Amino acid sequence: MEYIFTPLECLLSTGNMKICLLILNQPLDRYHFHHLWNKAVLRACADGGANRLYQFTEGMQDRFMPDYISGDFDSIRSDVKEYYKMKGCELIETPDQDFTDFTKCFQVLQEKIKATSLQVDAIVVLGGLAGRFDQIMASVETLYYIADVSPVPVVVIQEESLIYFLRPGKHKLHVSTGKEGEWCGLIPVGSPCNSVTTTGLKWNLTSAMLKFGRQISTSNTYNGSGIVTVETDSPLIWTMGIKTQD
Repeated sequence: MEYIFTPLECLLSTGNMKICLLILNQPLDRYHFHHLWNKAVLRACADGGANRLYQFTEGMQDRFMPDYISGDFDSIRSDVKEYYKMKGCELIETPDQDFTDFTKCFQVLQEKIKATSLQVDAIVVLGGLAGRFDQIMASVETLYYIADVSPVPVVVIQEESLIYFLRPGKHKLHVSTGKEGEWCGLIPVGSPCNSVTTTGLKWNLTSAMLKFGRQISTSNTYNGSGIVTVETDSPLIWTMGIKTQD
């Protein structure tokens, strides 16, 4: 099976892509927030992500009401929680400490998508790639978890970076939206990839092994074709830069 995806389609003003937006507890991106919020058909905050939304939309909070906030509520401020509660936002407590708030927020999102038969092309996560390294790795782990329970593509975006999970198999990534930055990479997380073959990159791989302690693909770039293909025998993380404008 060949997987075809445009990682940065969610940032385009054109098209009919339907997304769900999940906000984590990290600074919101002024480059992407408003566009993604307006594009989303369902919007959620994971615990302290509600603090970020509340602060970012100061003076306009009524115009940016999430569909729900979930978590164990150890991060959300009491005044923020009370505000959204009074405004009728659904608060869903998820106390299970075996999963992160990101993972649990996705679990709730998945239930809501199924319950409403919502048609979704992708889930976009804002945050998760900055700050504490253990939390960054937890974001990556959640992508692995999601891949086992949902076919919907998930991208995690923060500032100038994006990550996207590649399942074993063949992938065709469209990288000609005009939003792409200069760099990209392929990172094997959790286990080695014994055979990775690519096209469309400046430095392509041919049946290469990607493994920590041996070789990973970082600081790569594109050859101008507008399409990157990746064939891998094991899961990989695709990462790429996002062009920003001041």
